[in-house]
Amino acid sequence: MLEFTEGNAAIRTTLFVEVVLPLAISKTYTYRIPSALDSQVAIGKRVIVQFGKNKVYSAIVYRMTYQAPSLYEAKYILDVLDEQPIVDDVQLRLWDWIASYYLCTLGEVMQAALPSALKLASETKIIAASTEIIDRSALNDKEFLILDALDLTPELKVSDIVKLLGQKTVFPILKRLFDKGLILISEEVAPKYKPKVKTFVQLHDDYVDELGRKLLLDSLDNAPKQQDAVLAYIQLSRRQPKVAKSELMEASGCSGGIISALVEKGILVLEELAVSRLDGEDIEVTGDFTFNDAQSAAFKAIKSNFEAKDVVLLHGVTASGKTQLYIRLMEEAVAKGTNVLYLLPEIALTTQITERLRMHFGNKLGVYHSRFSDNERAEVWHKIRNNEYQVIVGARSAVFLPFGALGLVIVDEEHETSYKQFDPSPRYHARDTAIYLGHIHGAKVLLGSATPSVESYYNARAGKYGLVELKQRYGNAKLPEIVTVSISEESRKGNMFSYFSGTLLQEMEKALAQQQQIILFQNRRGHTPLLQCKTCGYIAKCIHCDVSLTYHKSSGKLHCHYCGFSEEPIQVCPACGSTHIESKGFGTERVEEELEMLLPNVRIGRLDLDSTRGKHGFDRVLNAFDEHRYDVLVGTQMVAKGLDFGKVSLIGIVNADGLINYPDFRAYERAFSLLAQVSGRAGRRNDSGKVIIQSYAPNHRIIQQVIDNDYEGMFMTEVAERKNYAYPPFYRLFKIDVKHKEQQALHDAAHRLATALREGLGQRVYGPEVPLVGRVRNYYIYSILLKVERSGTSITKVKELVKATLLRFEADKLNKGVRVQIDVDPY
Repeated sequence: MLEFTEGNAAIRTTLFVEVVLPLAISKTYTYRIPSALDSQVAIGKRVIVQFGKNKVYSAIVYRMTYQAPSLYEAKYILDVLDEQPIVDDVQLRLWDWIASYYLCTLGEVMQAALPSALKLASETKIIAASTEIIDRSALNDKEFLILDALDLTPELKVSDIVKLLGQKTVFPILKRLFDKGLILISEEVAPKYKPKVKTFVQLHDDYVDELGRKLLLDSLDNAPKQQDAVLAYIQLSRRQPKVAKSELMEASGCSGGIISALVEKGILVLEELAVSRLDGEDIEVTGDFTFNDAQSAAFKAIKSNFEAKDVVLLHGVTASGKTQLYIRLMEEAVAKGTNVLYLLPEIALTTQITERLRMHFGNKLGVYHSRFSDNERAEVWHKIRNNEYQVIVGARSAVFLPFGALGLVIVDEEHETSYKQFDPSPRYHARDTAIYLGHIHGAKVLLGSATPSVESYYNARAGKYGLVELKQRYGNAKLPEIVTVSISEESRKGNMFSYFSGTLLQEMEKALAQQQQIILFQNRRGHTPLLQCKTCGYIAKCIHCDVSLTYHKSSGKLHCHYCGFSEEPIQVCPACGSTHIESKGFGTERVEEELEMLLPNVRIGRLDLDSTRGKHGFDRVLNAFDEHRYDVLVGTQMVAKGLDFGKVSLIGIVNADGLINYPDFRAYERAFSLLAQVSGRAGRRNDSGKVIIQSYAPNHRIIQQVIDNDYEGMFMTEVAERKNYAYPPFYRLFKIDVKHKEQQALHDAAHRLATALREGLGQRVYGPEVPLVGRVRNYYIYSILLKVERSGTSITKVKELVKATLLRFEADKLNKGVRVQIDVDPY
């Protein structure tokens, strides 16, 4: 309650808050603030609220108001969690924009934006109602056990009581105790984030001087292991201000018992301190470099463009030194006291880039991506909020971080599809979100790529963005020589050895003889994509999805790459009983296996989703290759994404046709990009490299444009085709997936939705059609595509019409059980 006086009458005004709940609900919810919490509530803080009958959530305060909700009675908030807001006004503006642009809810944005450790779990806790002595003779054994346990500990979780009694159904017992007034049940939200604590040791004050230490060591002559521990501590303490207990044990070879004995004697003192979970926090290295003429010209052009444009596209060939330009721009931004966000498309890149950036920014640099644990991400969040980091390197989720004063955003490899979030909602694109983030902060945005997306290059050519081009490799390194090999022609001549042409094998042997390294690219993971009965044509498929199962040699099983289902490989056809089962196609595991047979003494590594699971999976493989523990690296598109290895002289693209023939309007653009990016890994430092592209169609337009490094030709051809067939950048796309477990019910519902959309959008509505994969996780799918022209049409009105149509559709009882999923810019 807020109280103020008007004349002689006191008027009391109730304060309400609108909160964002971490749920996919379309609106914010309003709660009353108890008068005792009035002064504690602020926008951006987390508050504890009850939603539904039994659930308790932490919610973000979105708005404060004196207006009560008209459709329901507002409940009271239960508590305030934060002393300071964890989300600021700028972040909430970004959340609003994402929810509006990508047609999702604020709750879904909150789920994506906040680290899990800042989204709190609800757990029921039991406490004793009174400490008075009570008569327990009337209690049964289980009730007695619970109260007995509460005598020993002030509170118990329900999960603790389940373990104590050895049964799952404990709520009836708890209800009886509650009815007798013996316990209290409270729904309490506990923060998940706890700082990482490390134990440090130091000598007692009596032994800090030389004399004290000499006397101490003399006194330990009869305890040599304790003496070793003290000597090790003295040596370690000379090199570093604090000595961790674990480091002391490792350096001295002593057990924990020896350290404990020294503590009991009062020789060592233990201290627990909160430490960083993040690698390399204390690394401080300096580094310097000099621009070449082309870089100097590009740097000046970027600065000049920034005077007139907020967004600039840097189109620089592979190995042209774009990262050095980024570093200089970041140094200038940091010198001004502003924050820098450096976005990368893949976690795989953060190791190499971070090592370079630490040379320039030391402890001012933070790293943020999904392979970090919840606690690590929450720690980065808090450090940015406290302005301990000025430069953040991260993958797409880093756009949600709480920057205080953002001055520069760099989106490296801006063309990459990894910047697009496909599932779950919000289905945002980090590049476009970063541009809006820069806008609301008043920051400059630099997009960098050797093969820019058609949309970004079109915007630059149209004058919406600034454009700077860097066409010369750093250090005058030459672009690699690209050679095509016709698989059909080589097969006819008997010159194919498994998946490798004689030309590729010959070049590999030459590179290995010169102690150079090789990258082989095959854009499909696993061993065998298809197992098929040769007699009747049966194909092993997932029982939940309409896709074939892929055989993985590493697990010895067939796997579905959509839902995770797995089963044993078929030996006998379940349809006809034949034992003639043959493999069709090949993935990275099969390439690795065949290469081991052809070149038995070669050390082979593999870089794909299966070989890099775990937080340090990428780093392990990349470091081993960089240290030349592998001669050959076989990989999927991960090998194309900005990696820099000095000894790679040969790139082999095992089969380029899968990229070119993919059924998607961006297939040619992406094939050009991927082939050019993979080729750019060769000959990056001293020597020009060589690229061998194997294909059934070596004269294909895209392959020839890659050979000629003709991005401009690819762009002009693609733009002309997209204008003719109504695709971006001339049209906006909305993809609506309609899902149901029954095929006929889905067919009817999808056609009803398409008809309803056509009432307002007419011929802009295409479908419904069955997509490439028509069933995933037992849900059948129909897709509806909206193509909306950019000129002469209000996108805002189109979105409002789509939202209204979907609301009416979902409210119709005929559509019960139907799921609708919308994706704005689904590419």
